[in-house]
Amino acid sequence: QSAAGKPVNFREMSDTMCEVIEANVFVVSRRGKLLGYAIHQQIENERMKQMLAERQFPEEYTQSLFNITETSSNLDVNSAYTAFPVENRELFGQGLTTIVPIVGGGERLGTLVLARLGQEFLDDDLILAEYSSTVVGMEILREKAEEIEEEARSKAVVQMAISSLSYSELEAIEHIFEELNGTEGLLVASKIADRV
Repeated sequence: QSAAGKPVNFREMSDTMCEVIEANVFVVSRRGKLLGYAIHQQIENERMKQMLAERQFPEEYTQSLFNITETSSNLDVNSAYTAFPVENRELFGQGLTTIVPIVGGGERLGTLVLARLGQEFLDDDLILAEYSSTVVGMEILREKAEEIEEEARSKAVVQMAISSLSYSELEAIEHIFEELNGTEGLLVASKIADRV
């Protein structure tokens, strides 16, 4: 309740889910970036540690998650979608993974991955997971909308500035951009003026 009206912090949300359902929680973007995560059961594995340090899931795994279009619960360690390191299958034989797609505006925005040892994910856990994925989806859409608004404002400011120029100022700007041959660079205005 204290976060009302503020952007959702994916890390805090992951921590809360981790405490409530007692599982490792990973909020993964479409491109495999870890937006937030919380660890309930430490997994001693170098690849997992590196993944968490880089905040990036493997691309192949991320792409495979798109094959799951609805919540898939209690996948065992032999599943291609397991969140446990496959090279240590014997250690995590009781590992269970639940995959919850994050969908917003009719498109796949990411995936919520839950993992724990021994205890199956029950209906209460799945309801909370699906609710959380909806919140994450809405938040990702809100962030996208803010980016679009910011870009539109920037374009409007540039358009206003250009429309306020006199004909000769506009002509000078055109010559400057022709000299730049791109979006940035170094030039001397007096040299351009001599050529025009």
